[in-house]
This record gives sequence, structure tokens and C-alpha cells, in this order.
Amino acid sequence: MSSTKGSNSKFLVPLIIVMALMFFWNLSRNINDVLIPHLKRACQLTDFESSLVQSAFFGAYFIVALPAGWYIQKKGYRNGIITGLLIAALGAFLFYPAAETRVYPFFLLALFVMAAGFAVLEVTASPYITKLGTPEGASSRLSMAAAIGSVGATIAPVLAATLFLHEVDIPQETIDTFSPSQLETFLTGEADLVKPPYLILGAILIIIAIIVVFTKLPAIEEEQGGAKKPLIDILKFKHTLYGVGAEFFYVGAEVGIVSFIIRYAKWFNIPELTEQKSAQYITAFMALVLIGRLLGVYILKKFKPQHVLAFCSISAFAMVTIAIITNGYFSLACLSIVGFFTSIIYPIIFSLSMKDLKEYTKTGS
Repeated sequence: MSSTKGSNSKFLVPLIIVMALMFFWNLSRNINDVLIPHLKRACQLTDFESSLVQSAFFGAYFIVALPAGWYIQKKGYRNGIITGLLIAALGAFLFYPAAETRVYPFFLLALFVMAAGFAVLEVTASPYITKLGTPEGASSRLSMAAAIGSVGATIAPVLAATLFLHEVDIPQETIDTFSPSQLETFLTGEADLVKPPYLILGAILIIIAIIVVFTKLPAIEEEQGGAKKPLIDILKFKHTLYGVGAEFFYVGAEVGIVSFIIRYAKWFNIPELTEQKSAQYITAFMALVLIGRLLGVYILKKFKPQHVLAFCSISAFAMVTIAIITNGYFSLACLSIVGFFTSIIYPIIFSLSMKDLKEYTKTGS
């Protein structure tokens, strides 16, 4: 009994640190959903051009994931966390010169660098959590950590809408009437709004990195030796490859919904539904994700993960279908409810994909 308690206490601080990381990277990631309409206005973009915000952000995950897996395989989880934090902080600080120049590709570069840091963190943190305790509790720990991340994701749209969007929308027709000097002043003011939040975020990430440097994190057994395995060997684990495909479609579906809820809401031309008010549907989506993940901690102890995954996937599909064939507030509400059903899809897919990988866990993640 005392041995179990000692083991649990050994893992407590690292779990708190990793969950704090999940809070901040989810907060940062979900600011993008409001950043899209903001940069569309500040940089005078089309809808397609503004969608490149998410392409730059998640493109970094695609490009950096495998190098990140190689890096933590060489350097370990602790160094992976520190490196990810420093890279993400650099990306956040790059928002200042991006806003100064108001060059859209510069904003995309800042997002890419920040996301590269978060990719390293996510590749590091998720498998680390699965190792900080019993294998049977891996799904529950991931779901709890994801729930903490969802708190950040829920706060993000509210915070970003307050910081970046206006209480009363400024129609493009009004902007078109500005003189060149008025337009320059207006657009510069819009771009400047991103400076304080991202400078503060960068500072917070640096502080967390310093805390990790001076905190003793437990080493995981697989870090302490063993023969090095070729990266390509991961391809022999079919369940992991299926997991990669499942996560691909899951992330695309979820990000696609929340990225364009504001633009979708404006498409209905409801006069009282401003951009700032439309952002409340993103908040509702993320709040339902949080509720779902908290319930998931209990549900995953009672039901088989694969059965829960099937139920949630079918239910999310049904809500999107209803949203497509309806209009207005009801359609937007259906899209928000999707968040409840997608809430625990990620931790389930991840934990099932990591099962029995042993020394390949880092690479698989």
C-alpha cells in the first residue's frame, strides 16, 4: 500500500506540469479560431487566404511530428518538453514583428514556429502521461489531461473575441470608404491588437520552461538504455497506422468546424449576430468538449474504449448532418454539440494506438 502511494506521489508533479502545458497549448491553438476573421480584416484577405492560418499551424504538426519523435527518442521526455516550450515561445514573440510589418506570410511563419514547438510538446507529453502510472489508467489520465486542456480551449475564444473582435461589426462596405491614410491607420490598429496577448503568452512559456529545468522529472524505463530501433519499424504496427489515419480525419473535422463557425454564422446574415457573439458558439463547442472529457474519465472505466469511440463518431456524424440540412441558430447549436461527442475521441485513439508499442512508444506518438 505504502509503495503504491509513494509511486503515485512521484508522478504527481510531472502530471501537473504536463497538464499545465496542455492548458496553454490548447489556449494558444484555439485563439486561431478567432484569429482567422481578425487577420482576414487586418490583412485584407479572402476566406481562402485566411484559412491558411490553420494550414500553417497544423502543417507544422505534420512536418515536425516525426523529427520530434526522433528527438525525444534521443534526448528523452524532459528535454523534449523544454525544447518544445522554447520553440513555441519564439513563435509567440514573432507576432510582434509580424504585426509591425503587417505582412501576412510573417504571421503564418510565427504560427508555424509556435505550432512546431507545440508539436514537440504534444509528441512528448501524450506518451509521457501514458507512462506516469498504471497502463490500465492510461486512457483515463489522457482524458483528464485533455479535459484540463479543454479549459484553456474554452477560455480561448472568449478571450480572443474580447481582444481581437469589435462589439459592433465594421462592415467591409464601411472600410471601403476609408481614405488611404484612414485605412492605413485602421489596419495598423487592427494588427497591433495581437501584440500584447502573444508577448504575454511567450513570457509564460519561457517561465514554464525555467520551472521544468529546475524540476526533477522521473525518468521512464525505456529511456535508460536498450537497442536503438529503426524508425521504419513502426510501420509493422498496423493498429498504430490506423490510429494515424483516424487522428488525421478527427483533427481535420474538428478544426474545420471551429475555424469557420464565425464565418458560417455571418453567412446567415442575422443582424444581431456579430462576430464577437458568433465566437460564443466556439466557446460552447469547447465547453462541451470539456464536459465530455470530464465524463470520459468515468465512462472509460466502465466501457471498452473502442465501443465508446464508435458511439461518439456516429453521434458526431449525425449532428453535422443535421447542421447541414438546417439553418440559423439551430444549425449553429448542432455544430456546437459536435464538441461533446468528439471530446474523448482523441485520447481513445491515441491510447489504443500506443498499446503494446513498448520501446517504440516515442516513435509511435
